[in-house]
Amino acid sequence: MTFLQNNIALIAAALMSGGMLLWPLLSRRSGTVVDTLVAVQLINYKDALVLDVREGSEYSGGHVPNSKHIPADKLEERLHELEKFKNKPIILIHRSGVNSTGKAGSVLRNQGFAHVHNLEGGIDAWQQANLPIVKK
Repeated sequence: MTFLQNNIALIAAALMSGGMLLWPLLSRRSGTVVDTLVAVQLINYKDALVLDVREGSEYSGGHVPNSKHIPADKLEERLHELEKFKNKPIILIHRSGVNSTGKAGSVLRNQGFAHVHNLEGGIDAWQQANLPIVKK
């Protein structure tokens, strides 16, 4: 007991630092983060939907083939378009990663979409991996 009393500040610091290390793992509610390799596997073998949540001008500048475009700020009002994908994997794409995909992922998970994934690095990572891009 005296050890605890004599070292309370040290113990408190250890608990706080441990909590800070675990916080990112515990607070990630928007789904898992996948790299381009896993994303391609989900698309090819699990028939995943690629959902691009970037703005219209970014989407038309280049996007993943066969992706569905719903800007992040319009997602809640257009959820009905995604109902048939509720039990399929969904890969969220943003320009450079998880920026607004965090909110989009939370919206989807709160509406019962169980398999929501964020593409790590977003469309930039997709392009850097030399994966196909469609421009309109």
